[in-house]
Amino acid sequence: MSRKGLFATTLALLALAAASPAAAQRGAPPPPASAREGAPVDLTGQWVAVVTEDWRWRMVTPPVGDTASVPLTAAGLAAAQAWDLAADNAAGEQCRAFGAGGIMRMPGRLRIGWQDDNTLKVETDRGQQTRLLRFIATGRQNLLPQLDDPLDAPEAPSWQGHTRAQWFHQAQSRGLGFGGPPPSPGGSLRAFTQNLRPGYLRLNGVPYSGNATVTEHFNLFEAGGTTWLVVTTIVEDPENLMQPFVTSSNFRKEADASRWAPTPCYTAPPAAIHREGE
Repeated sequence: MSRKGLFATTLALLALAAASPAAAQRGAPPPPASAREGAPVDLTGQWVAVVTEDWRWRMVTPPVGDTASVPLTAAGLAAAQAWDLAADNAAGEQCRAFGAGGIMRMPGRLRIGWQDDNTLKVETDRGQQTRLLRFIATGRQNLLPQLDDPLDAPEAPSWQGHTRAQWFHQAQSRGLGFGGPPPSPGGSLRAFTQNLRPGYLRLNGVPYSGNATVTEHFNLFEAGGTTWLVVTTIVEDPENLMQPFVTSSNFRKEADASRWAPTPCYTAPPAAIHREGE
């Protein structure tokens, strides 16, 4: 090829490369108008907790000072050992164990639905709590919410705090490039909560402070004809935790709301510990 021909070919390739993004942009579908429209998975419906582990901390109120597996600081351990259920009840603090840091570990039911096109509502029958997961504005979907998020108006701390959410889109691959069915769309929900009232990670007063943050991942999967929701919760608290406290809670989808029976916040007294010889 002559030098002139090579130069012309190079210019043509450069022009094609420059035009491709524009053409791709023209052909790309517009972004979804709302979080509901862009949802990669459907989290709505009725769900019941399936407790297959941590029974001694989830199904009954553990004894005072039972903090096993929680990475508490010295301050957190002292607060847990000094927990007084009667004092909480007298102070009107019955919902301390039902805040965002611990509510998903409750052996109860969830009802999930859309409050509006950009707010997912999660209701609990245990403690009659309502969580509002507000989705990040379009164009910021790749950013995790931050403590100084300018989109959030100041509000008083609450049991469920202020939660920002985002969809995490992913495609299931064919598997190591060896064929298989075409990739199918999928995804999960990520949520970040701050502005909390001090609460408990467990029913027996294992504490988190008002400076705690809660990061959650909501994932769906199918098994044996049943739809499952797995919520992974990461609580970080520089005051009471030496490192993030991570739990994973399982929920099975129910056909209807016939077993939905909300009850107010209530913590039963710790079970008596039987010691040999008593």
